Amino acid sequence: VDSDLQFDFNLFVSLVLVARVFIENLLLTWLGENTKLAIIAIPIFAFAEAFVGLGLFLSGAFLVIASSIVYENELLDIVGISVLAFLGALLGDQAGFYVGRRTGPYFQETEFAKKRRNSLQRASDMIANYGNYVIFLGRFLPAIRSVIPAMLGVAGFSSFKFLVLDLVNLPSLFLKVS
Repeated sequence: VDSDLQFDFNLFVSLVLVARVFIENLLLTWLGENTKLAIIAIPIFAFAEAFVGLGLFLSGAFLVIASSIVYENELLDIVGISVLAFLGALLGDQAGFYVGRRTGPYFQETEFAKKRRNSLQRASDMIANYGNYVIFLGRFLPAIRSVIPAMLGVAGFSSFKFLVLDLVNLPSLFLKVS
């Protein structure tokens, strides 16, 4: 069973990488041909990077590229670009949280979750005890950045508390840039 799971995981990773290269090529071509529309791309790319699952297919580099195109063509200043990125990331985090909240009960009943009930319970306990820190630290771990809001939703983390912490912690994204 483990070898089948490993094979399926390797196949999944390969498909993600192929899809990601394809998507990246399409987006780079589009951005090169539509510099004025790069303004719209900023919140979309920030949303996609923050939203559970989409962050696997879309590199944060596209947000940087779109922002650079907008800045270089003097379409917006740094403050305007930052506001658009902030709003996109906030919406992506919140949407991911509510996807986790909505799908959590179904996820708990899957064979995957049932086989890993102890590990999932430990993760849930960790989120209950350290959720505030998980939100902040997760911003600096690209591999799990988009998954954390959904995990918090699945774990039953307070939606109001998540919103407040998300609003407070989103400016930490700028620490990555500086």
